[in-house]
Amino acid sequence: MSNIKEQIEQELQQARTVCDIQGTNSNECAAAWDAVEELQAEASHQRQKEKPKTSFEKYCDENPDADECRIYDE
Repeated sequence: MSNIKEQIEQELQQARTVCDIQGTNSNECAAAWDAVEELQAEASHQRQKEKPKTSFEKYCDENPDADECRIYDE
């Protein structure tokens, strides 16, 4: 996970540099920020994978109609 954090930091610095040089409305600037967003999404996906489900979450996955698993919108 620390490797992807380092990549995100590098891409952030590169995006700022590109936008300073090319301008904030340039295609290069947009592409640089897209790369940052993709890495951030991947990091989020990896964090989500690492977190194991609790017994309650597993129970609710198997029994979505159980009273204790129902979710009500307020």
